[in-house]
Amino acid sequence: MAHYALIDEDNVVIDVLTGRDEDDLVDGIADWEEYYREFHGAAGCKRTSYHTYGNVHYDGKEPFRANYAEVGGVYDPDADVFIPPQPFPSWSLDTTTYTWVSPSPHPGVDVTFWDEDLLSWMVWDVDASEWVQYTADS
Repeated sequence: MAHYALIDEDNVVIDVLTGRDEDDLVDGIADWEEYYREFHGAAGCKRTSYHTYGNVHYDGKEPFRANYAEVGGVYDPDADVFIPPQPFPSWSLDTTTYTWVSPSPHPGVDVTFWDEDLLSWMVWDVDASEWVQYTADS
């Protein structure tokens, strides 16, 4: 079983589907990317790896197209990678992992969210029972 991303004319991922393995030969079809592109009437179709994120393959294999494709993300044909949707305007693209990086490091705790107005992580203060802006001293 393989996964394929359908892409519009602007290289935006419009759907991700499960399909035939790329080496399956059924009814004379040898190019599944082309088959799914034509069948769904998309501008493009590229295979994507469910086990690849941050340019790492989690089964120890070679990473494939940097990230598993996401609807709303982008396929970069020059780098031959999938880039997830940008979560916030202030975040920048790491062109090694092809993931988005916040302007400040994540505090490393589970209960957080990014506040784009403050350009900061917010963390839950259990003692005060409220969200507080994260600083390296918190």
